[in-house]
Amino acid sequence: MRLNEVTFDDSLPVDGYGPGFFRIGGKLHEGPALLLPSGLSAWGGWDDTAPLLAAAGQVDVLFIGTGAEIAHPPAAFRERLEEAGLGVEAMASPAAARSYNVLLSEGRRVGVALLPV
Repeated sequence: MRLNEVTFDDSLPVDGYGPGFFRIGGKLHEGPALLLPSGLSAWGGWDDTAPLLAAAGQVDVLFIGTGAEIAHPPAAFRERLEEAGLGVEAMASPAAARSYNVLLSEGRRVGVALLPV
């Protein structure tokens, strides 16, 4: 069996997470994080939809990491994103990070907004 190292081109994978932080592209990021093809930025949570809406043409799917447990995003939040044409998938942050990394490794147009665990 041949094993190949996964490469992510210029995109940043989520390497790990812990209480209140994420390790992204080998660097520590504290608090909520937003990863898009344009790069990493802080995310303000459910009320901060502007950077997500700006990504509407950049990504085909946007994973929303809801923290340690799966939770439903507020209805108004989800409606705003879906009206902009964003495919939104909400799940616990660990699952969202893994899903993001898999699609990223396949070269897909993907983004993730993560609330800390």
